[in-house]
Amino acid sequence: MALFGLLPDTALVNVLVILAATGLVWVGSGWLEESADHLSGYYGLPAVVQGSIVVAIGSSFPELASVVFAALDGVFDMGVGAIVGSAIFNILVIPALSGIATEDDLETSRTIVYKEAQFYMLAVSVLVVTFALAVIYVPTPGGPELSGNITRPLAAIPLLLYCLYLFIQWQDVSDYEAEEPGDDIPVRKEWGRLAVGLLVILVAVEQLVHGVDHLSTAFGIPEFLAGVTILAAATSLPDTLVSVRSAKSGKGVTSLGNVLGSNTFDLLVAIPIGVLIVGSVPIDFAVAIPMLGVLTLATILLFTIMRTGLSLSKVESYALLVAYVVFVAWVVAESAGVTDLIRGA
Repeated sequence: MALFGLLPDTALVNVLVILAATGLVWVGSGWLEESADHLSGYYGLPAVVQGSIVVAIGSSFPELASVVFAALDGVFDMGVGAIVGSAIFNILVIPALSGIATEDDLETSRTIVYKEAQFYMLAVSVLVVTFALAVIYVPTPGGPELSGNITRPLAAIPLLLYCLYLFIQWQDVSDYEAEEPGDDIPVRKEWGRLAVGLLVILVAVEQLVHGVDHLSTAFGIPEFLAGVTILAAATSLPDTLVSVRSAKSGKGVTSLGNVLGSNTFDLLVAIPIGVLIVGSVPIDFAVAIPMLGVLTLATILLFTIMRTGLSLSKVESYALLVAYVVFVAWVVAESAGVTDLIRGA
């Protein structure tokens, strides 16, 4: 039933719920961005840390929730697919929309290029290694040839890398000379608004995901296609709104930092958290690795574009959108059986 069982699960009702949930996500992301901006100024955080830690973790709550729910429902592959699809959406679509939304080129920085982007590529590599270790040392009895179980000790590997990421950010904060914060910032009120914004986003995205899932089932959209495209885009909506708003206000570093920081959190924290809750979850290496390969290529593309002139032009923004359209076309071809690069999808 839609809206926590209060409304019938019809196509029309779910369309209306999706529209209402999208509006709530817009409101919640606005509260999140404003409160994070005020709190970051109060505590003297650099713009890149504000985007890659404070805002990124907040706007990544939908992805974290989707992985937890998927693990509890025994469809962890679907959750991982949504995470990786969301990461590809974040890397290609969000910077593109942010670049298009600004009047001039979207400015980046050497910190974004040489620290955030490269650390994110390291995060992708560590996740691939974790999946490979699961297949080698904890194979699934009677399962597909390239399937294994991610256990809690294996889940600790990406979590430890995220601890290193936090340590690096902490070092940057300790070296940063911030301006004196104003005395007129109501700290408790801003923390309260941050919490309410997170709650609104979480509830709205849960309904958004439910509505999209129902419509995909009603109209016969394959589960794999819905996971890596529709659900991925739905859970990325808060990241999109926050990043575009930051870009339009002239905060290009915060906008791009949110994208890379959110993806780093999703891969190194959201997926392991689902494992820690359940204890052990199966992973199909043949499905996961081609998607992570595409994510790696998308990250390299964004890294190369950002390094060119340390900015993102309108032409480069549209090129990223074209790359995402090509990705969606490939996933549709996989679902339709036209191509067969993703085995078992």
